[in-house]
Amino acid sequence: MRIRIVDAFTARPFTGNPAGVLLLDNAFPDDNRLQNIALEVNHAETAFAHRLPGDGEADWALRWFTPATEVNMCGHATLATAHVLYSTGAHEGPVRFATRSGVLIATPGEDGSITLDFPTAPLTPVELPDGVAEALGAEPLTAFDTGPNIGDLLLELADEKTVHALRPDLKALATYSERGVIATARAENPDLGYDFVSRCFFPNVGIDEDPVTGSAHTALAPYWSERLGRTDLTGLQASPRSGRVRTGLRGGRTLLTGSAVTVIEGELLA
Repeated sequence: MRIRIVDAFTARPFTGNPAGVLLLDNAFPDDNRLQNIALEVNHAETAFAHRLPGDGEADWALRWFTPATEVNMCGHATLATAHVLYSTGAHEGPVRFATRSGVLIATPGEDGSITLDFPTAPLTPVELPDGVAEALGAEPLTAFDTGPNIGDLLLELADEKTVHALRPDLKALATYSERGVIATARAENPDLGYDFVSRCFFPNVGIDEDPVTGSAHTALAPYWSERLGRTDLTGLQASPRSGRVRTGLRGGRTLLTGSAVTVIEGELLA
C-alpha cells in the first residue's frame, strides 16, 4: 500500500496543510485499521480512497480521519487526494468523490491548481457564549454556528493583528462547539493579495491548530462575501505553516481553489 504526504493549499513544500493520502486497491479495511494508520501518520487528516465502478454517480470513495476520529468533511485532504490522482495518472479530468458529505467534485486547472466544489455551510447567528472570550484570548464581535457538517463556532475579531496574536486555552475552547473554533478578521491590507484572515482550533478532534482548513472556508466564504460584496475572495489562514484558499461563492456551493505538492512517498509495511 503506497502512502504519500502531500502539502495542500500551497505550492511550496513544508508550508500549507500536510495530509496523508492512501489509494486503496479495494474497499476500505475495517475502521480500526484506518484509525490506526491515521494516528501513525499523525497529521491533521489522512485520506483513504478507492476506485468505484464506472457506472455510478462517483468515481472514487473517500474517507478522512484525524489522529483521533473520522470527520464529515475535509478540504485539504480532498485537495491532496486529487493531487495524487492527477500526479500519478490514476485519474484525468474532474473527479467525483463519494463522501460522508455527499458527492464532492475536484477539477484540475490549467495553472496546476485544483478547484473543489463543496456545499456552502449554513451560518446561524448565535449569542456569544459565556467565557469564550477568555478561552480564545480576545473579545469576538460576532458569533455564528456553521451547521452539522462542519460543527464549528465562527467568531469575527476586531482586526487581523488580533487573529495573529491569539494564544487560546485549548482545553477551555473545546467546550464551545463540536469540532472547534474559527477565528477571523478582515485583511488590513488587501493589496497583499488576500481579503480576510483566519485561524482554526479543533481540540475536539485531536488538532490543536489546523494549518489550512478547506472546510472552514465553506463558512468563511459566505460570511465575508456578504460583508465585502464580492463572491470571489482569497483567504489567508495565518497558522505557523500558513496557506491561501481562493473561494468562489455559488449559492449553495462553495468553490475552494489551491495547489498541492507531494513531499514524501513510501510504502506502508504494517
